[in-house]
Amino acid sequence: MLRKVIPNLMVEDVNKTVDYYENKLGCFELVATDPEEGELDWAMMRSENIEIMFQSSNSMSEVIPEFAGKKSGGTFVVYVEVRDIMELYNMVKGHVDIIKDLHTTPYDMREFFVKDMNGYILVFAQS
Repeated sequence: MLRKVIPNLMVEDVNKTVDYYENKLGCFELVATDPEEGELDWAMMRSENIEIMFQSSNSMSEVIPEFAGKKSGGTFVVYVEVRDIMELYNMVKGHVDIIKDLHTTPYDMREFFVKDMNGYILVFAQS
């Protein structure tokens, strides 16, 4: 029945968000946009099997009127399991806002938390 989840996060500036995920995190690539160039309303990015979409607040509010006037970012966490936590941690350290440093959880996961430029929290984890 259910196959996968692809978050579509509302952001103020899709172009700047794409740049952040490509160049600061360095592990995502741009795979689709609307429009194809210029100021983007929507973009999909991918890293191996992980997909994430970003949509401008103006565009999202047209699709979902209840979002009009709402601030993007905030109380949404994207939890991403990775193969090599140390490689990713070393790659992004100093380039992104790490809000919880690399640690081992009581449920035996190695994790660190990043706050992206829109205020969304990304948790990268490895068992």
